[in-house]
Amino acid sequence: MNRIFQAIVALFVLATVATAAGGPSLEKGKELFTSTSLGTNGRSCAGCHANGKGLEEVANYDEKSLSKIINQCIVKALDGKPLTVDSVELSSLVMYVNSLGAAKAK
Repeated sequence: MNRIFQAIVALFVLATVATAAGGPSLEKGKELFTSTSLGTNGRSCAGCHANGKGLEEVANYDEKSLSKIINQCIVKALDGKPLTVDSVELSSLVMYVNSLGAAKAK
């Protein structure tokens, strides 16, 4: 029983570390939001939405809709390629943009 418990704890720790290192996060979202790496024209999301400007309504969107809107902005405003739906980058951006929208809605 003790060995099984130790194995479960070890797997939990490994899974937690892997998720923390490679999973979506607000920090990654903020980094991408302010970075010019999403496009080819030297612009960033923050260039149009400094301090969450214009994002007051995003709290009303579901994740799928917000992902589409973010990808449209990447393609049209930043001259970039859309992020894949299941990517850590897109999930992080959705998380960060939602946090901006929630803060602006208050």
